[in-house]
Amino acid sequence: MNQLLLIVPVLLPILGGAFMLRFPEREPKLHPVLTEFVVCTASVLIWILLLTGRADEKGAVLFYLAGDLKVFFRMDRMAAVFAGLISVLWPFATLYAFSYMEGDKRARSFFSFYTMSYGVTLGIALSGNLVTLYLFYELLTLVTFPLVLHEKTSEARKASRKYLYYSIGGAAFAFMGLVFVLIYGSTTDFTLGGVLNSSIPGFNFNVILFMYVLAFFGFGVKAALFPVHGWLPAASVAPTPVTALLHAAAVVKSGAFAIIRLTYFCYGADFLRGTWAHWVVAAAVLVTIVYGSTMAVKEIHWKRRLAYSTISNLSYVLLGTVMMNPAGVTAALSHMVFHALMKITAFFCAGAVMHRTGKTYVYELDGLGRKMPVTFACFTAVGLSLMGIPLFAGFISKWNIAQAAAEAGGVMGVLSISVLLYSALMTGIYMLTVTVRAYVPGKGFDEKSLDGVKEADWKMLVPIVIFTAVIVILGLYSGPLMGFLTKVTGGGSL
Repeated sequence: MNQLLLIVPVLLPILGGAFMLRFPEREPKLHPVLTEFVVCTASVLIWILLLTGRADEKGAVLFYLAGDLKVFFRMDRMAAVFAGLISVLWPFATLYAFSYMEGDKRARSFFSFYTMSYGVTLGIALSGNLVTLYLFYELLTLVTFPLVLHEKTSEARKASRKYLYYSIGGAAFAFMGLVFVLIYGSTTDFTLGGVLNSSIPGFNFNVILFMYVLAFFGFGVKAALFPVHGWLPAASVAPTPVTALLHAAAVVKSGAFAIIRLTYFCYGADFLRGTWAHWVVAAAVLVTIVYGSTMAVKEIHWKRRLAYSTISNLSYVLLGTVMMNPAGVTAALSHMVFHALMKITAFFCAGAVMHRTGKTYVYELDGLGRKMPVTFACFTAVGLSLMGIPLFAGFISKWNIAQAAAEAGGVMGVLSISVLLYSALMTGIYMLTVTVRAYVPGKGFDEKSLDGVKEADWKMLVPIVIFTAVIVILGLYSGPLMGFLTKVTGGGSL
């Protein structure tokens, strides 16, 4: 029974989404309803595992690929964090999509691949070994590619091709890292501390480090690591329910999650700490934070500005990861959770405004705070949280990262804290600029130009308000969650 509880949440959305492709387009209301049913059912099964601790330590083998290579699911504490996160986000994102996609001529295709993406992302979360994670990582590209292409405009076609090229290239690099784990590891199963065995003939320290760097950048494509980040701003052309999950949970967090697994459960922090490979990936992460936050200030397209913000904030997660200490892992996981909540809410706010007004650029938002007060109040709260202002969740995770950097000490600690302070300043500029324009329009503003503009309907507002409330609650009372995340660094089952 426990093995079925591990397998069914993954397969149900994949098979359900594939089945929906056979439904007629003339039943538009059926697609979102079926999507919500499948997504909620899978989420309930995940939470049964989380709340009852019924996950099987031995895991569940779906099938064998060849020899000992198996597609294998297991719920350890690391899996619980990611699976629990996406199982909360996806049902609300689907509710939001009800309203956003209403009247869309290609709704069947959208909801079908949207549902399959949930199952594939759960497959990444519950992967018990690197082979399974890599398989579902590749599948994620295939099922999200049609979502980026959804509008089928020339811009969407260009963005989807870029996304595909980057993802395939990244997967090739990640595959090299997988091969070396297969050859020089005692197992491919995730084991805290790493699985490399230096006694195996042909083991070469520097070659293994080089393969780690390649795999880091390979998985880093989906985490939008500089210089392999270019697909993410382009993907903002997709419908907002897609970009919200691309930037909050499904794709970018899968990349960050894969890097955490690769670093701590395959190659091992003790093996990597202090090596040239460690410095290479740390430098890439610091550069990405600076680059992403700087570009967000310069970007005037609202969703692309949020995309550059994601590039910067995803590397906050990676910064905690490359600290190579338990405090860094805890900090990385806390920001992975909190950033997901913050960024999905920010995109939902932007999507609600764009859906109601058609305005896509920051300079077009003058005065909208008066017409859509709930939406912009929530966006302001998210902005303060992303800045790291106390009483909001973002402060907790950024403080954790700064503490991990201080614990690491040395040049890396000093550089990390300096970069965090710079990024916080840039975040304040690119987030609060939107808020100020919305509430305090400049000279020449004509309020009559906003006649007829009103708040989005309840299906959009409910997810926005709930996630904003959670951000505030976690900022005030994050103790239980942080306690659990601290335990994650000790490994083990639930």
